[in-house]
Amino acid sequence: MPERTAIGLFEAIYSTRALRYLKPDPIPDEVIRDLLDAAIRGPSGGNTQGWGWVVVTDSAVKREIAEWYREGWNAAYGRNREEQLARAAGEGGLGRVNYLSAEHLAYHLEEAPVWILPVLRGAAARPNPRAGSSIYGCVQNLMLAARAHGIGATLTTLYAGHEEDVKRLLGIPEDALTMALIPLGYPARGRFSEPKRRPVEEVTHWGRWGERRRPAG
Repeated sequence: MPERTAIGLFEAIYSTRALRYLKPDPIPDEVIRDLLDAAIRGPSGGNTQGWGWVVVTDSAVKREIAEWYREGWNAAYGRNREEQLARAAGEGGLGRVNYLSAEHLAYHLEEAPVWILPVLRGAAARPNPRAGSSIYGCVQNLMLAARAHGIGATLTTLYAGHEEDVKRLLGIPEDALTMALIPLGYPARGRFSEPKRRPVEEVTHWGRWGERRRPAG
């Protein structure tokens, strides 16, 4: 059993944030297995467990997918960079620091030593956009387990414009769909800390939309 940091459940939840500056140092296979063993303890609709978890470490494969990822980044965020930075810094925006870290990831994605792609069989032809969404609970399990091992992670889908290319490159069955790409690595910059969020009172609706309650006391 690989060594994990003893950490309380709520401490882990409150300190697991996206870390995108990652060292290229290798992650032992037994640690990756530990993360995946935690992931599969998550929810599965109907307990079908129609998932697969593709672990990518090959440099040439990562470089090819990273180019497709950068296309997605540039289409969504990379054009008019200064305007995007100004928008990110505005109220309710991504935030300048987060934008810069996401930009760094886009241009250094292949340097992350391990990627994991959760894949769902039978999802490619489903018209329901919620089909298979239970897998994201598994992804959070994986990221919490990574936190216990001191490994940074983030969830991203900016490669998705090349879904069919990614599937062909990785030999993923035609009926399946990749649900995310999770780059993993020991943090090179940044630390585990509580992400900034709006107060729970602002986003909670009691009984129907718009009904608020003040916190007790």
